[in-house]
Amino acid sequence: MSTVNFDQVLSATRATLERIATDFAPAVFASSLAAEDMVLTDLILKAKLPIKIFTLETGRLHAETLGVLDAIRSTYGTDLALYKPEPTAIATYVRENGLNAFYDSVEMRKECCRIRKVEPLNRALAGNKAWITGQRRAQSSTRSELAVQEDDAAHAMQKFNPLTNWTEEHVWHYIQSNEVPYNPLHDKGYPSIGCEPCTRAIQPGEDIRAGRWWWESPDTKECGLHVVDGKLIRIKPATNETTTP
Repeated sequence: MSTVNFDQVLSATRATLERIATDFAPAVFASSLAAEDMVLTDLILKAKLPIKIFTLETGRLHAETLGVLDAIRSTYGTDLALYKPEPTAIATYVRENGLNAFYDSVEMRKECCRIRKVEPLNRALAGNKAWITGQRRAQSSTRSELAVQEDDAAHAMQKFNPLTNWTEEHVWHYIQSNEVPYNPLHDKGYPSIGCEPCTRAIQPGEDIRAGRWWWESPDTKECGLHVVDGKLIRIKPATNETTTP
């Protein structure tokens, strides 16, 4: 890995986060507690940026993922805000379709994601001017055109992806160099981690998101957090984004 290239992407990311904190307050960071999100968590908390960090506690997360919350508390002395699905919506879904109906069809899976992720996300974003994600272009074909800054018309706010240009190698170099806590499932073949029943370890040579909703076609592998009316929310990139050289 080129140290110069890493220094450039890191500098650009820090500049983006500082601009968000200054020009788009109040802003929030939606953390999935994955490796990328731990990089952003470390950058935000160590710089003491006024950006609230939250996670979506879906009710179906791995025990290891929930353990990351304890690691954040012990490392940084802070607790993330938790947003959970509405109990009545979960109960209705399970009663009418079954606990694991998401295996039956893409529609059932997306409805489960809507209840457990999308609706809580909407509550978490309410009242803010911008939100931040840990998405990267290299993660999958559905994210290949990802911009650092996007106009999220659906939520009437700006959306930032500060790690857009980071590679997998960049992410792990930062984590190891800064002793950032991370989900131990990453060491067991889980490069991308979602809910426990919808995530598996991948085989050598597979795409890094192959373990997410592995029974579906690659072009449907988004949970809905970044989709509106069936389309990814990245059709209007902002013109003043901070990019890497």
